[in-house]
Amino acid sequence: MAALAYNLGKREINHYFSVRSAKVLALVAVLLLAACHLASRRYRGNDSCEYLLSSGRFLGEKVWQPHSCMMHKYKISEAKNCLVDKHIAFIGDSRIRQLFYSFVKIINPQFKEEGNKHGNIPFEDKISSVKVDFLWHPEVNGSMKQCIKVWTEDSVAKPHVIIAGAATWSIKIHNGSNEALSQYKMNITSIAPLLEKLAKTSDVYWVLQDPVYEDLLSENRKMITNEKIDAYNEAAVSILNSSTRNSKSNVKMFSVSKLIAQETITESLDGLHLPESSRETSAMILMNVYCNKILKPVDGSCCQPRPPLTLIQKLAACFFTLSIIGYLIFYIIHRNTHRKNKPCTDLESGEEKKNIINTSVSPLEILLQSFCKLGLIMAYFYMCDRANLFMKENKFYTHSTFFIPIIYILVLGVFYNENTKETKVLNREQTDEWKGWMQLVILIYHISGASTFLPVYMHIRVLVAAYLFQTGYGHFSYFWIKGDFGIHRVCQVLFRLNFLVVVLCIVMDRPYQFYYFVPLVTVWFMVIYVTLALWPQIIQKKANGNCFWHFGLLLKLAFLLLCICFLAYSQGAFEKIFSLWPLSKCFELKGNVYEWWFRWRLDRYVVFHGMLFAFIYLALQKRQVLSEGKGEPLFSNKISNFLLFISVVSFLTYSIWASSCKNKAECNELHPSVSVVQILAFILIRNIPGYARSVYSSFFAWFGKISLELLQMDYFL
Repeated sequence: MAALAYNLGKREINHYFSVRSAKVLALVAVLLLAACHLASRRYRGNDSCEYLLSSGRFLGEKVWQPHSCMMHKYKISEAKNCLVDKHIAFIGDSRIRQLFYSFVKIINPQFKEEGNKHGNIPFEDKISSVKVDFLWHPEVNGSMKQCIKVWTEDSVAKPHVIIAGAATWSIKIHNGSNEALSQYKMNITSIAPLLEKLAKTSDVYWVLQDPVYEDLLSENRKMITNEKIDAYNEAAVSILNSSTRNSKSNVKMFSVSKLIAQETITESLDGLHLPESSRETSAMILMNVYCNKILKPVDGSCCQPRPPLTLIQKLAACFFTLSIIGYLIFYIIHRNTHRKNKPCTDLESGEEKKNIINTSVSPLEILLQSFCKLGLIMAYFYMCDRANLFMKENKFYTHSTFFIPIIYILVLGVFYNENTKETKVLNREQTDEWKGWMQLVILIYHISGASTFLPVYMHIRVLVAAYLFQTGYGHFSYFWIKGDFGIHRVCQVLFRLNFLVVVLCIVMDRPYQFYYFVPLVTVWFMVIYVTLALWPQIIQKKANGNCFWHFGLLLKLAFLLLCICFLAYSQGAFEKIFSLWPLSKCFELKGNVYEWWFRWRLDRYVVFHGMLFAFIYLALQKRQVLSEGKGEPLFSNKISNFLLFISVVSFLTYSIWASSCKNKAECNELHPSVSVVQILAFILIRNIPGYARSVYSSFFAWFGKISLELLQMDYFL
C-alpha cells in the first residue's frame, strides 16, 4: 500500500509540475524580478559608489555588505597595481590616523604603527612608487586650511586622493561649547571652496565623525557625546553639500564609517577609537571606491562603470535580434496558415473537410528557434553578469545556508528514482545522476560562499576531480572500444565542449581562460586522443588477439604519467608551452598563464586515474570476472563485502583527513594524489550491490544531462 501511495503521489506531482511548467515559472519570476529591480534603480538611483560610501550592513561579524553591490577584497599585488605612481593624503586627527594605518597595511601588511602620534607620518613604496602621507591637523582651522590651500596652486603637485576629517578635538578642547561649533562651521565654510576646487582634479573625501561609546570614555573625554558628534556631522554635510550653487558637490561624504562604528564601537578599547577590524573595513571601502573603476574586478563590485560594448558584442546582439525577428516571422506565417486550413463543415454532408497540407517545420525555422532561445539566454546572462540591473551581494557562509539546500535536493533526488535500462558499472543513467548531484552541490557551494569553510572546500575539490575522472574514463572507453580516431569525432567533442563557452566569451567580452573548466577538459580530451591515436594505435579488438598489446598500452599510459609529472614540477616548461602563439591567446589570464598552470596542476593525475580505471574495468569485463546482472553483486559475496568495507573506511578516512586540514595550501598539495581514493570508494559503494546498480535518480540525471552548461553558470555566482 505504501509503494502504491508513493507511485500515485509521484504521478500526481508530475501531472501538475513538469519541466515545461518549471521553465514557465522561472521565466515569470525572472521577468518580475527584472521589472522590480528596474523600477527600484530608477527610483533610488544607479550610483553604486554612493551606496558604497553611505550605506550597508554587516553579514555576520566581519563581512560588510554595501547596498546593491559587492565589495572586492584587494590583495597586495592588486592594490600596488592600482596605486602605482599615486599620492594619497590623509588629513585629520587620531581617527584619520587609524584609517591611514589600515589603508597602508593593504599595500604593506608589515608596516608598523609607529612614529609621532601628534605629527606627520609618511609612507612610500619605492617599487610601485606609491606615496601615502598622514598630515596631523586635529582641528578644522587655519592650519588645515593652509595645508589644503597649498595644493590648489597650479605649480604644486596635487595628491590623487585626499581623505580629510576632524571634530572630536574641537569638542574636547572647548569642552563641547556652542561657540566651538559655530567656529567649526565658519572654518569648514572657508575650507569648502578649496576642497571643491581640488575635487575637480583629485578624489576628495570628507570623513564624517563616528559615534563614541560614552561609557568607556575617560574623564577628559566625557564631553565628546554622540549628540555633539551628530551636530558637527550635520554642519559638515550641510556646508560641503551646498558649497556649489548650480551643481552637485564634488566632495564625497564618507559616511559609511558611522554605520560600521555603530555596530562595532562597543568593542573599542577606549570608547573613542574603533577596533582594528572596523577600520580595516573602512580602508577597504576607500580602496574599492578608488580602484574598482581602474582594475574593474569581475565580482560585481561597486563603483564600476558599465563596460562599453565591443564591436563583436554589437555584432552578436544584431545576430540574435535578427534570429528572433526571423523566427517570429515564421511563427506568424505558420499560425496564419493553420487558421486558414482549419477543418470546416460541409453543409451538404454535415462532415468536416480537411485540406491536406504539409505543415512540417523547415530546418531554417528550427535553427532560428534555437538561436532565438540562445539569444534570450545570453541576454539574461548579460543582465546578470555585465549590467547593473540586479543587486549583488557578497557571499557569507553559514552551515545552514549550505547544508539545508543539500538536504532538500537529496530528498528530491531520492523521491524521483527509476530503474536503469542496463546494470553495468557506471552506466549512462548512473553517470548522468553522478554529474547531476555533483553539479547541484557545486552550485549551492558557490551560492553560499562555502569555499571559506575548508572541509567543504576539500570535498568540492573531489567533485571537480570526479568530473575530470569521468572525462578520462569516458573518452578512453570510447576510443578503446570503438577505435574511432577520425577527425569527425574530434570536431564533434570539441564543438560540444566549447560552443557555449565561445558564445559566452563573445557576449560577455571575457577571455577563454575565464571559464577555466572547459579549457581544462578540452586539453585533457586532446591529451587522451593523442596518447591513444599515436602509433601504435592499440584498441580492444587488437589487444584481444594478443596480450602483448595490453603491455604496450600500459607503456603508453606510463609515458603519459611521466609527462604529467614533468610538467607539474616544471612550471617554466609548462608556461613556455602555453605561452606560445596561438595557445597564449586561449590560456593567458591577465597577461600570464600562471592561473592556468595552477588549475591544471590541482587535478593533474585524476584524468590518468580515470583512464587506468577504464582499462582495468574493461579488461575484467571482457574476461567475465564481473557479475553485472540485475540485482547481482559485482563480485562474489565475500569479495563484495570486503571491498565494500574497504571502500566505506577509505571514504570516511578521506573525509576525516579533509576535515582536519589546517590550510588550503597544504591540502591542495596532497589533493592530486589522494582525491582518487574517495572517487574510487564512491564508485565501488555505488556499484558493488546489485540493487544499488539497478536504480538511479531521474531528478539528478536530468541535471546531469546539462551539467556542462550548468558548470558555466558557476561563473555568474
